[in-house]
Amino acid sequence: MALNRAVAVLGSTGSIGRQTLDVAQRLGMRVASLAAGRSVRETEAQARQFCPDVAALYDEEAARDLKVRLADTSVRVLGGAEGVDEAARLGDIAVNGIVGIRGLSPTLAALDAGHPAALANKETLVCAGEIVRRRAAERGVRILPVDSEHSAVFQCLQGNERALSRVILTCSGGAFYGKSRAETYGMTRREALRHPNWRMGEKITVDCATLMNKGLECIEAMRLFGVGIDRVEVLIHRESVVHSMIELADGAVLAQLGVPDMRLPIQYALTWPERAPCPAEPLRLAGRTLSFALPDTEAFPCLTLARRAAARSDAACAILNGANEQAVARFLREEIVFGQIAEAVEYALETVPECAPESVEDVYALDRAARETADAFLSR
Repeated sequence: MALNRAVAVLGSTGSIGRQTLDVAQRLGMRVASLAAGRSVRETEAQARQFCPDVAALYDEEAARDLKVRLADTSVRVLGGAEGVDEAARLGDIAVNGIVGIRGLSPTLAALDAGHPAALANKETLVCAGEIVRRRAAERGVRILPVDSEHSAVFQCLQGNERALSRVILTCSGGAFYGKSRAETYGMTRREALRHPNWRMGEKITVDCATLMNKGLECIEAMRLFGVGIDRVEVLIHRESVVHSMIELADGAVLAQLGVPDMRLPIQYALTWPERAPCPAEPLRLAGRTLSFALPDTEAFPCLTLARRAAARSDAACAILNGANEQAVARFLREEIVFGQIAEAVEYALETVPECAPESVEDVYALDRAARETADAFLSR
């Protein structure tokens, strides 16, 4: 199946980006642009393979190097945040796999250009959900979920939007499932990156271990599907076969199942409302046991912190995310231990003043304050 669409791949050298390129190639889609951080060699290889109109790198020095390397091609090389935003404006749809709040500006750039935004970057909706939703509505374009859980809900909702009663997000439990808070407190980077089912980037894998990823997904579900946090629930499902469920007004529960392969939700976002042949191994249910349990929020307090922020305000959600990004970055640099991540986030939520964000600049100000507060707490 070939679709006459051109795709902007943001975060092209990350896990989502590489899988998006694989899906686009299988579907016969043209790659309009690539954007990454500072991975010169991999971006060069991608640019030579896919021949995009633009390749952009956040790191301007790396972009200058890439420009020299691609001088014998027709690829236009751009640098800095403005270059990445320009890459996001190209094509017919933008897949945003950029990690963190850095993905907010390219999302808005794609929407302003009148293109749907397929989001794997959950921080965009966590930190600036109402701003992004309003921008999409003004431009008359869709926000399409790429996270496996939100894609599952989106698929189950087709034709059922008005009857939605409850969203049930499933969760693998991460690397430390079944352990107590005391047992995980001193865990290290290497231990946290051992996800049982999915192969993902480092930041999201750590968030899975703390259950912050599921907390961020609860907030994202609120924004995407227009429900309160009290109508978003979480179940531990270690097998990662049921990607999420919805409950309808008549009590029916619909679930979307599949093998744990991110190419499936990426492909659905790229082809929606159509479907294409599956790029992954088919799911075989014979002989499988599927289990479900409630999350242990005492052992993994980040989920509770996220839900508390969601119930409080948009500002609290931005503070939560900024503090978490800063703490996880320090954890990945092996400057702190696992248990300090939740402590830093809780301190920021208790300390940073809240003001309702009315603009992107307000969101960035909250993010900076949260990072500085978390950093100061961890440096004490």
